[in-house]
Amino acid sequence: MVEAAGLIACLAIAGLWYDIMRARETAVAAARRACDAAGVQLLDDTVAVTALALRRRADGRITLRRIYRFEFSDTGNNRVCGRVTLLGRAVEGLHLGKSDLIAPRCPEVT
Repeated sequence: MVEAAGLIACLAIAGLWYDIMRARETAVAAARRACDAAGVQLLDDTVAVTALALRRRADGRITLRRIYRFEFSDTGNNRVCGRVTLLGRAVEGLHLGKSDLIAPRCPEVT
C-alpha cells in the first residue's frame, strides 16, 4: 500500500511538472511573437512566473492563472519589462510596456 501511495505521489508530481513546463513554453512563445511583431529583442529567451491565482474561465471551470515577467530591449542597451498572462494554457493578455522604454532595469522578482 505504501508503494502505491508513493507511485501515485510521483505521478502527481510528474504531472504537475509537465503542466508547469507546458505553460512556460506557451508564455515564452507568446512573448517571442509579441517582441518580433513589435520589432524588439526578447532578452534571455525566458520568462519568470510572478503570480499564481485560481480564476474561473468563461465556461465556469476553475483554472490556474499565471503571470510571467520577461525582459526585452529596443536598442540592445537597455532592459524593459513585459508581462504575459495565461489562464490555464491560453494567453489571456500580453503587455510590452512600450511607455517604459526609458526604464533602465526591471525590478527583481522576490
